[in-house]
Order: sequence, then C-alpha cells, then structure tokens
Amino acid sequence: MALTHAPAVEPAPPGFPDWSHSARQAAEAVPDQAIDAFWRALNHLSAAQLYLTDNPRLARPLRAGDVKETPCGHWGVCPPVNYMLAHLGPLTARRPAGCEMLILHGAGHAGPSALAHAYLNGTLCLTGDGPGWAMPELRALIAGFPHPERFGGEITPLIPGVRHTGGQLGPALAIAQGMVLDAPHRLVVPLIGDGELETGATAAAWLARRALHGSGDHGAVLPVVLANGMKMGGPSLLAGMSEDEVRGYFTGLGYEPLLHDGADLPGFRRLLAHAFSRLRPLGATGRQPVLVLTMPKGHTGPQQVAGRQIAGTPAVHKTPLKDPRRDEAEFEALGTWLASYRPVELFTTQGRPTDLVRQALPGPAHEPETTGPPASLDSQHSRPWPDASTVIRERATNEAFRLFSPDELASNRLQLSTGGSLPPWAVEILNEEICHGWLQGYTETGRDALLATYDAFAPINTSLLIQHLKHRRLRYLTGQGGLPSVNYLITSLGWRNTYTHQNPGLVSSMLESEDGFVHVYTPADATRAAAVLALMLAGRDRVNFLITDKYSGPSFAPAPFRDELTDGAAVWPHLSHRGLPDLVLASAGDVPARQLSTAATLLRRSHPDVKVRYLHINDLAVLGPASRWPYALTNQTFSRLFGADTPVLMAVPTRPGTVRALLAARGETSRFHVVGYQEPGRPTTPEGLLEHCGLSVAALSARAALMIKEHCG
Repeated sequence: MALTHAPAVEPAPPGFPDWSHSARQAAEAVPDQAIDAFWRALNHLSAAQLYLTDNPRLARPLRAGDVKETPCGHWGVCPPVNYMLAHLGPLTARRPAGCEMLILHGAGHAGPSALAHAYLNGTLCLTGDGPGWAMPELRALIAGFPHPERFGGEITPLIPGVRHTGGQLGPALAIAQGMVLDAPHRLVVPLIGDGELETGATAAAWLARRALHGSGDHGAVLPVVLANGMKMGGPSLLAGMSEDEVRGYFTGLGYEPLLHDGADLPGFRRLLAHAFSRLRPLGATGRQPVLVLTMPKGHTGPQQVAGRQIAGTPAVHKTPLKDPRRDEAEFEALGTWLASYRPVELFTTQGRPTDLVRQALPGPAHEPETTGPPASLDSQHSRPWPDASTVIRERATNEAFRLFSPDELASNRLQLSTGGSLPPWAVEILNEEICHGWLQGYTETGRDALLATYDAFAPINTSLLIQHLKHRRLRYLTGQGGLPSVNYLITSLGWRNTYTHQNPGLVSSMLESEDGFVHVYTPADATRAAAVLALMLAGRDRVNFLITDKYSGPSFAPAPFRDELTDGAAVWPHLSHRGLPDLVLASAGDVPARQLSTAATLLRRSHPDVKVRYLHINDLAVLGPASRWPYALTNQTFSRLFGADTPVLMAVPTRPGTVRALLAARGETSRFHVVGYQEPGRPTTPEGLLEHCGLSVAALSARAALMIKEHCG
C-alpha cells in the first residue's frame, strides 16, 4: 500500500531509541521468504493444535487416526496475530541495544498462536526435557492441546512470553501505555481486535494518551488493530466503515492510521518500517502511528466445504471444521488446508524449524527488570507517622512510582505539591478503567503504583481486578512472582457523601473472591492509614485496598497498632476490661471506629458491671479461615481476640454480608452481629445514613445493651 501525504512528526527527543534502524537492519538481513515461512509455520501449528493428534509435518498422507475426536479451540484470530508475530520477529531480534519490545495480546482466544510462537522461539517445555525443538515436543504440542492442566487453550502467563492475560475485553491499549511510562527503552505493541474497539476501555485509551503530555520520559506504543471484520457472532462495527471512515476515525483521535490487508508481504514490511520510523514517546504531542491490519478473520483457512460457506462467517471463530474425523468432505478439506502451508518445508524430521524459518525468529525475549522494594519501613513504626499525602510524596522521591486518579486527587484532599499543581508522576483522567490499565501495566513491568479513587466509583474496575487476580495467581504459580503490589487508595467514603456516591461494592467482590493475595485494610485513623499505605507501597505480590476517610477524625491510642499490623487485629486496652468479657466490640475502618469507640465509652458508664473487650480490625481478610486466606488469624489468635462463646458486635465500613460470609466460613454465625452499609433507598444526611445502617452511636449503644441482656440475663 502506497504512503501518501504523511503528516509531519516532531523530532524524537535525545536518547529516544532509533527504532527505524531495527527495521532497516531486518530488511537487509531477513528475506521476505523467511517471514512468509515463519507465518506459515505459525498458521500450521495453530491449526494442527486444533485438529491433529499426530503427523505434525504431514510427512505422510493424513489419516483419520491423525485427527482428534473432538476438535476444540479458536482459529479465526490466529492468522492475523500470526502475521504480526512473523513480521515483528526480525525487528525484535534487532532491537536497539539496551531496549526491549513487548507484544500484548488483547484477544485471549489466540492461545494456539501464542503456544506455536513459544515453541518456534524455543521457550516452550511440554515433555519435561526442557524447552527446545524436538519431535516429541512438537507432537506433544499438537496432541495435548488445549493442555488443560498445563497451559490451557487461551492467552495466560502460563505460556512463556505472555505478560497480559488476554480476553479482558478492552484494557490492552491502556496496559501497554502503562508499561512504557518512565521507560524510554521500551516499545510495546498491543494487538487489539476490532471487537475490542467497541469497548469503553479501548475507546477511552486512544484519547487517554493526551493526559500523559509532559508527564515524563516514556517509551513508545505501536497499536495494531486486527480489523478482521468479525466479532464472535457477527460483523464488527469497524467492518461497517469504509476505508475513508476508518482513516477519519483514527485521524480524529490524533493518530496516523496505516492500513494494509496483508496480501502484499513486501509492501507490509515497508509499511511497518515506516511505522517504526514514526514512533515517538507516548507523552509526545502530534500524531503517532496506528497499524490497521484488515486481513479477514480465519484467513488461509477453508473457504467452503460441501457447499457450506465458512470464510466470512462466524464459523471461523472457533473450529471451522466440526468433525473432520468422520465427515469425509471435512476430512478432505482439512488435509488440503494443512498441506497449503507446506509443513515439510518448515520443520525438519527432528521437529526443528528449518533454516528459512529460523532467520525470522525473534530470539529469546528480554525480560524487563523489576525494581526492588524500597527499604523496609518496619523501623519507622516507632516514629510519628505523617499523613497519606506525605507518604506518597516521600515514595515518589525514590522514582519508579506513579499515582493515577480519575480526576479526584484534590477532592480526596491529597496534597502532592506545595503549589497545588500536579507533579509529573501523578496523572488524572476521568476514567477508572484507564487508571487501572495504567497501574496494571506499570506494576507488571516492575514499578510501584497507586490508584486513588472514590469509594463509590472503584467498583467500576471489579471485572478488571478479578481478571488481574487470575493473571497474578498464574504468574505466581509459574515462579514469576515478586511483582509490586496492586494498590488502591479508596476514600471519599459514602458515609459522608451524596446518595449517588454510596457504593462500597468493590471490596465486597474482592473478599468474595477468596483470593489469598487480597488485603482490605481498614485502619482506625489517619495516622494508621498513612502507615498502612507506606507498607502497601513497599510490598510485593499483593492486591491491596486501603479504605480511609478523607476527612480528619479522632486519633486513637497508638500502642496497639503494631499488633494491628502484625496480626491484622488487636485489642485496645484503654477501652477494655481485664479478664473474660461479657461482650466484644470490634470495629473496622475509621468511621466505624469513631462510632463504636464512642458507644463503648458510653456503655462502660451505663453498665459498669459489664466487662467489655474492644478490638480493632486492620485487615478484613484476616477474618476468613486460614484454609483459604494465608494471612488469616490462627484459630488460637481468633479465640484470644473474640472468645469462644462471647457475643460480638462488629461495625464495618463495607456491606455486612461480606464480613458475615468470612465469619461463617470459620463456623462463626449466631454470636456475631455485624452492622455496616445498607442501601438507604433515598437521599439522606450522613447522620441519617448512620442511623439507617445501625451505625449511629445511639443505635450501637442500644444494640450492645440488648446483646448484654440476652447473653447475661
């Protein structure tokens, strides 16, 4: 495709890598035939994984016994993904010194492609003999698909080289942007399906890069839109746009659209080289390139079988041929399809890719380095803690840190600079999903980040967080742990906000996940919140949520706080009697602590003969059973705090049902009375909401008195 009227682009800043040099080197060193062979090898292995149990090279005529009883997996997205992988391979191998190129799969269905790529790149291990090329390994690749106990059939970090679990529908572009922040040496190429373009996360991410202007020295993102025309069940919206409309769409978003259908391989190489020459840092002004590959979904697969149309229909999404082992027409079509890739030219009898294929391989991926955590903060427990804003500013001075917020930093009373302006390491954009995508990309590449948001709006990211928990869990299982924690600062709580801004649902969903990486911190005051925040930012391999009121409230005795940090909960001696109690009062969060501690003081006056034990819960996750929560209170500690048969009145900032479920999993039900947020059904005052939820001082005092009467008679 000819290039005409290319818009001017601002010069690259000093020190920005010359990615065009990689393209020139690849053009000189790697012939077109090698890239075509690499593409055919990827396509053949992708299709063979869906259908074959043996005969991976088609070295002999295909037999019915070579075909799987029940073919499964996804084919349609593989050819355009493979086309991009084949073209990016030589460029990756010739990246500038000290630089790295990462590829993100937005579409989770390209599992066969990612597995094929890992095999050809020599990083896949299936037989236990270590990664590499061998015929037993090649047979295991195709016969074992979808490898349900090992890799699965879709994009996950169980497959070597995968750094983003595809299938989240939308965040790949934002995650790519987060990966290159403060990393001028890094180029990320997200492969974005045209169905993904219809999601809010992707639609917002095109515009989101404007929020990053002047925010530091960044790497580059080269978005690739796989405009294959089809979603799972029908045409995509992009498919209904003319070429001029597609160009106008991306031009209006501030990009330089480069369209190609993939039919002219040398022409696409030139177009890709042009795109590399136009790369600029993410924060730069002016147009940046976006590649739009209009290759049809399922390209190179069967067109028709026995008069049934396959190409251009939803049939190409999964397995285009449903039963080739028994259907004679489908069996013949499968043989013709696989033979069209000429696999004997691509693989030796030992299962190795031939010399021609190996010329285009990217070579082992350069793993991004992860930064170590800041110095341990344990020694700081003894000194007075600053507020949360000071903790954030101090962490930012150590670099490799970012703060993201959906236009709420000032509203959340975070003071990040003396002049009131945003420092370059803090970015605001009115989109929760984009903030999470940036945070996910930043932490995935080994840097610390924090997302600060309203209590009511955080639930927007529930699905993204659940999916990322799955990703983190799989990374950890494969020995790829050690990443910085995912940290959310949740404030502007609904207890003091308008009716429309009342929804503590995110942490409920996180606790319901029963994921041991999750911590929901509920400190009692601002001093404790600052200390918890500092420890969150110093941690690894956790997904942390800190719930704290943006308004200053009372401060409580600091002595129990070390135990609150260590165990997740601790007794407050100044509000407790010695010996076995008649009633246990337990608070979680600053608003409940303020209310319940006041009620405890009144109760001690009105019922001087009643023994009360008061404790505070700093991490709601510790209430769950140890069998599911690795940081849970031991049974011994739980009994020491809550007793064995003593009634417990617990006040929490979340929905009470979530906490009741944690306790029920321990076998604790009837003696615990948990009060927390309940939907008021209409606007009300903060005082009215507390009363409605049973969290006013009067309501808590009355409930405590009733529990004492029922227990003590």
